[in-house]
Amino acid sequence: MRVRALEIDATRHVRHATHAPPSVWLEKNCYVDVCIELLHALGREPLAMLGGTIAIDFEGDQWSFYKPSHDDLQRLYGVEVGEMTCWRPLLDHAIEHLGAGKLIATEADAWWLPDTSGTDYRRNHVKTTIVLADVDTEARRLGYFHNAGYFELDGEDFENTFRTREEPGALPLYAELVRIDRLRDADAATLATQAAGMLVRHVARMPATNPVARFTARFTRELPDLQARGLEHYHAWAFATLRQLGSSAELAAMHLRWLHGHAANEHAGVHLATAADAFEILSTGAQAFILKAARAVNAKRTPDTEALFATWIDAWQHARDVLATWAASHPTSPTIP
Repeated sequence: MRVRALEIDATRHVRHATHAPPSVWLEKNCYVDVCIELLHALGREPLAMLGGTIAIDFEGDQWSFYKPSHDDLQRLYGVEVGEMTCWRPLLDHAIEHLGAGKLIATEADAWWLPDTSGTDYRRNHVKTTIVLADVDTEARRLGYFHNAGYFELDGEDFENTFRTREEPGALPLYAELVRIDRLRDADAATLATQAAGMLVRHVARMPATNPVARFTARFTRELPDLQARGLEHYHAWAFATLRQLGSSAELAAMHLRWLHGHAANEHAGVHLATAADAFEILSTGAQAFILKAARAVNAKRTPDTEALFATWIDAWQHARDVLATWAASHPTSPTIP
């Protein structure tokens, strides 16, 4: 039996521009990446949903693992996401719901995902998120969105992704139903107007104190511990910190530039472009610093970060101040059905 929620060919799927050069972060995080590629496959503009990236915070040992708001997805595109009760095997749920035209976003182990070949495939057990779109139970083949694209797996990878030989008592996978039967189709200008109204609310959610200042102070204190624990620990730390900061900043800049292209007046557009410039400083800086910090950890030396971190701190503060000014002059968000 084959059930498909989308007619899509893994060999012909072209990635969204956020996942291709000149992007600094070709992969952001697993959840936002699959949302981008799914919306792209549905013919919708993913850049509209990224306003929430401006509001992430430093939580002490990590930056926020940012995701698009389910409310934003519904209001912008008509895509509805809700938690699914996994009371039976995941494969049974997939047959049921993909057959009804719904998709399933689920936890998966990257060990069994061939698109991670060269990193985690058959090397590391890493939790990630995929979106199931096409299941063939006879061929034991799955078509799925993951990270920066759409892929297929089969055979042993199929059996283990769906846990077909799972022992009794194992915890069920966390999964969400993704309904696309009420897709909304809006022209770019209307979508931008709606996204701008949502951005006003996200500006209000930005941290009250500078999270980059808190993060850089924590790094300075934590560097000796990172050096003592070695590179494996450092790479886990870097994913939770520098990658989330840098990739979210890049998406924030892309979102703001997209809005700038549809700004109602040049004055508002200048504010958006200025904030985008500041977020790009954070994005490129974090990308470069991943390697610099890795060398410092490996060599057990203290890098000179004072000027660099001061630039980051100023960039975030400038972005926040400019966006606050923009939001204060923005008209009330329009009613969105």
